[in-house]
Amino acid sequence: MQADYRTTLDYLYKNLPMFQRVGAVAYKPDLSNTIALCRALGNPEQKVRSVHIAGTNGKGSSSHMIAAILQSAGYKTGLYTSPHLKEFTERIRINGREVEEEYVVDFVNRIKPEIEKIHPSFFEITVAMAFDYYALNKVDIAVIETGLGGRLDSTNVITPLLSLITNIGFDHMDILGDTLVKIASEKAGIIKEGVPVVISEQQPEVEGVFTMKANELKARLSFASQRFSLKQTGPETFDVYDKAQLFLSNLNPELKGGYQRKNIPGVIASIIELQNQGLVITAQHIREGIENVTKLTSLKGRWQKLGESPLIICDTGHNVDGLKEVVAQIRLQRFDNLFVVLGMVKDKDINSALRILPKEAYYFFCQATIPRALDAEALSDQAKEVGLKGEIVKDVNEAIRFAKMKAGKNDFIFIGGSTFVVADIENL
Repeated sequence: MQADYRTTLDYLYKNLPMFQRVGAVAYKPDLSNTIALCRALGNPEQKVRSVHIAGTNGKGSSSHMIAAILQSAGYKTGLYTSPHLKEFTERIRINGREVEEEYVVDFVNRIKPEIEKIHPSFFEITVAMAFDYYALNKVDIAVIETGLGGRLDSTNVITPLLSLITNIGFDHMDILGDTLVKIASEKAGIIKEGVPVVISEQQPEVEGVFTMKANELKARLSFASQRFSLKQTGPETFDVYDKAQLFLSNLNPELKGGYQRKNIPGVIASIIELQNQGLVITAQHIREGIENVTKLTSLKGRWQKLGESPLIICDTGHNVDGLKEVVAQIRLQRFDNLFVVLGMVKDKDINSALRILPKEAYYFFCQATIPRALDAEALSDQAKEVGLKGEIVKDVNEAIRFAKMKAGKNDFIFIGGSTFVVADIENL
């Protein structure tokens, strides 16, 4: 089967444009291909209850936490996310288990005539595959993360129980627009007629976009950060308050990183909304899901510890807002010297990202093994212009080995700058 599976993936990679490899040319700003594929499959997206999640940062973590809570409550839960880190099958999961290779082969063989006729993108095929898989396996509910944007994202053919928008920041501006209002308008495209919508983080610059869209579609809107707040009780624990009332005491989120404080209110507000729609989920299920998310959903790459003495952490934060949060988290660590293994992709705001990175660190500039990767030399040149110092070691794992050789046991090695740098780490 492994040979058949590899042949099938080669067919998908070679014949269908894939955004994570080639960038904007793979983006199809139109839902017609996904609609046609779903129609050919008997509209599986209409047979499954779902939660739809968009946002610039935090949508992956929020999707995994919501799925973990639903699993804790005993629901058979589908989880669709992108991109994958190590293996294609990570994109489509049920209760944390990845889709079987046999199913991927069977699906592509079944739908090959439609592929040849429609010429969909790689992402459009994987979205249709996920809906088909969840319908065949009769999941109770599927958590669906958008790929890019919202309004024209392939996942936006569903009518979910709930829409969640985590936050708005600058990313994919060549496709989504060059202002926060334009980007918010694209994300707001997942809001559906009469379907409740939760916004994790109230941002004055864009809240009007969501309010207007929700009013227009008679969708009940709530800003989670107005209702839920977290108060630190220990190095990694929080009390969660529902307005002034204690909701959860000493919550110890498995996903580390200060930015999860922005995601958790949106996650809890979403679960409360699902309770209101009749799903049976207790406060204990919420705690279990948030405290065991990686065990339940097999999430990787979010402030993930890879070693101690020296401490080695990787994180998939890759745009300016995501990297700001990563840098804030680095500042909370105690260490003697900081080493950073850094790679980026060409279509990001490289200069702005480099300017926020720690000047005192020593950098190993590398590049991931995808066509979109920014050349390590070009990255090094731009980094020098903003005062970052280091050396070029193109291969990600070679760069990690160099960092380990330089670092003492009380030092800190951070690996990131791009999802694809993290994806290239051996034994992740």
